[in-house]
Amino acid sequence: MKASTLSLLLKWPLIALLAVSALALADPQPVPADTAGTAPEPLAITVYKSPSCGCCGDWAIHLEQHGFQVTPVNLADLSSVKTRLGVPQQLRSCHTAVIGDFVIEGHVPAEDIKTLVAQRNGYGLAVPGMPVGSPGMEMGDRKDAFDVIAFDRDGGTSKVKEYRDY
Repeated sequence: MKASTLSLLLKWPLIALLAVSALALADPQPVPADTAGTAPEPLAITVYKSPSCGCCGDWAIHLEQHGFQVTPVNLADLSSVKTRLGVPQQLRSCHTAVIGDFVIEGHVPAEDIKTLVAQRNGYGLAVPGMPVGSPGMEMGDRKDAFDVIAFDRDGGTSKVKEYRDY
């Protein structure tokens, strides 16, 4: 046997050991989980509302239909909650909700809330008043125009979305 062949045969176990060690130390690639048929985790939201207000309950149903986990809190007077949470007077509506660090006032559509939470840009959203056709205020085919207004902790506001022909 030649010296070069003998040298290679003697080195083979060392080469194999190094290759196996390198594979064991390499970062494992994540194996995609089979997510077919699984739903995303619901977004937990607390809704402060009057026990006698039907549209507040309808808005909560709208949220549940869009993947939210709603915890209703019935209160006879909501003004102290709205004040404590910094909802500007001109934006107030019939119910107030809290999702994480965000405040939601009135009949804000679920998708707009999801956008706020995903982008984490702002403090609160409001749909002032009770516009017919907004989520929870459905009345047949009638759909009044409404705006979604962002507000900050200092009372500053800006229009973030218009609903006209929806």
